[in-house]
Amino acid sequence: MGEIIPYDDRDGVIWWNGEFVPWREANVHILTHGLHYGSCVFEGERAYDGNIFKSRTHTERLHRSAELLGFELPYTVDEIETAKIETLSKSGLGSAYIRPVAWRGSEQMGVTAKASRIHVAIAIWHWGDYFANKMEGIRLAISEWRRPAPETAPVKSKAAGLYMICTLSKHAAEARGFNDALMYDYKGRVAECTGAHIFFGRDGELHTPTGDCLLDGITRRTILDIAAAKGVVTHERDIMPDELDQFDECFIVGTAAEVTPVREIEGRSYTPGRLCELMVSEYDALTRAPVSVG
Repeated sequence: MGEIIPYDDRDGVIWWNGEFVPWREANVHILTHGLHYGSCVFEGERAYDGNIFKSRTHTERLHRSAELLGFELPYTVDEIETAKIETLSKSGLGSAYIRPVAWRGSEQMGVTAKASRIHVAIAIWHWGDYFANKMEGIRLAISEWRRPAPETAPVKSKAAGLYMICTLSKHAAEARGFNDALMYDYKGRVAECTGAHIFFGRDGELHTPTGDCLLDGITRRTILDIAAAKGVVTHERDIMPDELDQFDECFIVGTAAEVTPVREIEGRSYTPGRLCELMVSEYDALTRAPVSVG
């Protein structure tokens, strides 16, 4: 592993509430509500050759996530879109990772936060493959934590607090020599990995979970569109753990992970084949396609 560069000690600027702030000065107060009570939402996006993939779709979801947490962003979709483009330009990067984030500030402390200001920031940096040697296929452990029921948390919001069990799951998996963890949901169904959705392949057809507690994944939707365009039959359905032995292929999808083949889930082996290769190549071609204007 190469040298880890701390995220608070880098050159560049971060867009913060309409202004560009030097990277090292983009700090929040220790009593920020988003830190203490999880009132924070975010997006993860990638730019390819200077174009942010599905940019507006991500910004629209950022707004929906905030609404689900009971606050309204002080910037419109168009304003955030412009800010992302300007921040990417200032970064000097063609291919990059984009992190818009919105949170309640430090104006009020306690569970209630109606007097807290809503802050929005956008950071952009270079981020290569999420998994080292990802095309060899990653190994997944089964997490002890489960995705919560929709009655217990705002599961359709990309909210920071919902990732606590993802961090716990990934750390536990890595401690056992795995790359990531597969999580079940509150009903015991196959759900997703710690930061990506999952697909399985059998007899040339795809199968993917549709749990009511899963985030509406933008990359997942993209893969479904690719499959439809290529004539690949896809079954969106409940998948139970006892079915894991019945599939030939497996891969996970997400903005950070892109399309990453899986070669093992807790002793169950998968061989990346035609479906994996097709989705990897088609997603790669789509993200790097020229953006039409007008």
